[in-house]
Amino acid sequence: MDFIGLVGYALASVAYIVFALLIFAARNNTILARWVLISALVTAVANGIAALQIEMGFSLQWVMIADGFKVACWSIWVLLCNAKHRSFKALLNNRYIKQYLGIWSVLMAVCWALTYLLNYSYEYLFLLFIILNLWSLVLLEQLYRSAGSQIRWAIWPLVIAIASISLFDFVLYAQATMVDGIDFDFWFSRGIISIAVVPLLLISTRRIKNGSVRIFVSRNVVFYSSMLMIAGIYLLIMALAGYVINYFGGEWGKLVSIGFLILGGIVLAVLLMTETLRRKLKVFIAKNFFANKYEYRDEWLNLIGKIETGSAENHYQMATQIMMSKVEANYGAIIKQVTSTQFDVKYTQGLEFEDIFTPQLIHMCHFCKREGWIIDLAEYSQTPTIYPDLSLNLYQCEEKHISVIVPIFIGKAFYGLFVLAVDRKIQKLNWEDRDLLFAISKQLGNFVSLHEANDKIAESKQFDAFNRMSAFLVHDLKNVQAQLALITTNAEKHRDNPEFIEDVFETVDSATQRLEKVLTQLRNKQVVQSKNKQIELSTLLHKVVAQCNVRTPTVELSAKQECTLNLDGETLHSILNHLIQNAQEATSSSGWVKVTMQVKVANVEITIEDNGCGMSQQFIEKRLFKPFDTTKGNAGMGIGVYEAKQFIESIAGTIKVASEEHKGTTFIVNLPINPVFEE
Repeated sequence: MDFIGLVGYALASVAYIVFALLIFAARNNTILARWVLISALVTAVANGIAALQIEMGFSLQWVMIADGFKVACWSIWVLLCNAKHRSFKALLNNRYIKQYLGIWSVLMAVCWALTYLLNYSYEYLFLLFIILNLWSLVLLEQLYRSAGSQIRWAIWPLVIAIASISLFDFVLYAQATMVDGIDFDFWFSRGIISIAVVPLLLISTRRIKNGSVRIFVSRNVVFYSSMLMIAGIYLLIMALAGYVINYFGGEWGKLVSIGFLILGGIVLAVLLMTETLRRKLKVFIAKNFFANKYEYRDEWLNLIGKIETGSAENHYQMATQIMMSKVEANYGAIIKQVTSTQFDVKYTQGLEFEDIFTPQLIHMCHFCKREGWIIDLAEYSQTPTIYPDLSLNLYQCEEKHISVIVPIFIGKAFYGLFVLAVDRKIQKLNWEDRDLLFAISKQLGNFVSLHEANDKIAESKQFDAFNRMSAFLVHDLKNVQAQLALITTNAEKHRDNPEFIEDVFETVDSATQRLEKVLTQLRNKQVVQSKNKQIELSTLLHKVVAQCNVRTPTVELSAKQECTLNLDGETLHSILNHLIQNAQEATSSSGWVKVTMQVKVANVEITIEDNGCGMSQQFIEKRLFKPFDTTKGNAGMGIGVYEAKQFIESIAGTIKVASEEHKGTTFIVNLPINPVFEE
């Protein structure tokens, strides 16, 4: 083997000298070609020293020093492929090359220093060359994967050549680290490997005519380089562990370390082939080392613009079409989950969901609700194990061209699904596509939820308006009923009184008009607006008081001045009647109720006071003017005082209340002489 090694290294040295002469004869003055020339000469020197070592028997450390320079030269050549410098001075100022040379120098110095300080122990030199060769492999892998098709054609022989030498040396030194010594059968074979790769180097050199090779770091480059680096670090750790086992294992140490290395290799192979690990690493690299595929500011503005300028008939259609546009889907639908087994298709464009498809929707909803994942049917068809406990009928999905299922969450609550269908083959979604679809789905879910809430509010307002109208109608009917009840109550006593009969006809006529108004409101489903007319206020007050005086206590009226107002006299009559009636109901039969009218400069003041039970300040502030809040139980609607306040304030008037419990209440109504009506 010594002879084979000597011949191999000697011939390798000659081959690289010939290779260097051919490069020199080509007179290629580019910096890349010059560095290949330097690397070839350094490689020739390294092989020559290895041949001399076999012949003369001096220390292997001299060969290793030459090998260190050889690895550095070829690694710098790889880095040069991404440099545009035309001079060696500019080249040495390149940031990446300076970093490499700095780290390389530190590693070389530290490892050699430890070797000499520890009685020429070689294990640190073995570790040094494991690191340097691994580094070289990573740089080569980046170069090849980032190059274009034409450049790959030019450099692939050179990459294979350098990678073969680096990989062979990596295995050699890793084994040496584990067993604390070099296997010289491998060592003597290195010269033959060096000779075998020379033709490959020559082919690449001829193909790179202009010395121009540019590399661009991409996600895939970093991913595969990271995987290679992880593998190398893992093997390095395994080598250290094997060394420790061999050192402390005694007679069985070598056997155990080899078994440990084999086991470590199997574990590494399993990890590298595990799709989950590879996928997680890809996502980590893409998220932390590269710019996003999507500009989220632009996507956000685009989404807002589509929502603002959309011409869809409803919000479900708009949300579905926006989501469809993100994956260029031909068909789509938004489905709301009503119960665990029932669904409401809010909008569909080109998709029909028959009852036979319901089990698929159930599986999709349960999975998306549980995992919060987007279902990519292209990915599911290839690797269904990625989606745990999800069972889909791919034939039914493919029949409808369904490609992507996006869950809709409103807050943390699951709402339903966007079902998107594409009638062509699309690529699998990556993590950025999924993040974008999730973000848009979240916003569209809030958009749909907001519109659904608005619809409910609008519906509630319609019911509220109807209930309010009904309350006012019932209030009017109650007043009519009260008028007719008074006639019935006094009929037997005053039926022969002509004045009573005249008052009855007047009351019946008023009740008829009120009932006609109520019927008109019911037909039109809205409150009829009364017409304004000139009324004499003192006359109106006398009629109201006369109507109220059929009850006790009787009302004392003081209204000596005349005042004409242009407003809805019928409504004012009803309001004053209600306020006076409330005062009578709050006062005992032995009490008193007084009504006073006083004309001032710009308004007329009507005061209604009693010495009844009174009200607390808290009741006045929180309940008195609140609609549908009454203290009369089923006997009242709770809208009389509310209606009074609304009407008085609508003509720029005011109503004030002063009351004290067990002492009485005073209502002060101020009406403008020239009312200003609210539109």
